[in-house]
Amino acid sequence: MDAKRAVIFANGLLPDLTAAKARLRHDDTLIAADGGLHHIQALGLQPAVLIGDLDSVSAEDIRGLESANVAILRFPPEKDETDLELALDWSASQGFRSILIVGALGGRLDQTLGNLFLLTWPRLAGIDVRLDDGWDEVFVITAANVLYGAPGDTVSLLPLQGPARGITTAGLRYPLNGETLWPERTRGISNEMLGEQAAVSLVQGCLLCIHTRKGPSLISSAT
Repeated sequence: MDAKRAVIFANGLLPDLTAAKARLRHDDTLIAADGGLHHIQALGLQPAVLIGDLDSVSAEDIRGLESANVAILRFPPEKDETDLELALDWSASQGFRSILIVGALGGRLDQTLGNLFLLTWPRLAGIDVRLDDGWDEVFVITAANVLYGAPGDTVSLLPLQGPARGITTAGLRYPLNGETLWPERTRGISNEMLGEQAAVSLVQGCLLCIHTRKGPSLISSAT
């Protein structure tokens, strides 16, 4: 399973189905986090797993999935985790080392922030986890990462959990050379890719990287 990727569809906004579908690979394992099932169905696809309290899917949806032998993991509505957190926990337990989350950006601000903070969950340490709606790609950097995109793509680096130190970048219009970004300042916002590749590394801390594509591009790859 290490060579394959889990793709979790959350029940948030998905502004461009075509752009989102372009992020998928033929051998991805598709996971519906409750109402994320509707995004998968809109793409003409079917999940391998449906997980959550299932308050956003119909009985007819569930019967159809059952008849197709889709695994259904149902949880009580009174739970401490969001459906996305449950899906991430399940994916990690299955040994996936790469997880893409679709439909987790936009919509309710509290849900979006919670989804972003899930990227720092220690449960996911060592796993390449990204939020991606086809246009915006979001992930954390704690050591080094290479981004693949296009000239003019926007890259913002936001420190989480305190200052991020020793940041060095290459391939961005405004370079950083062993510098520190502070969470209460905005210096890391709205940088720009000069070519099809850029690199970011840091010595200490955690960066939230937001890569906004100008158009279709290759998927980013962690190092």
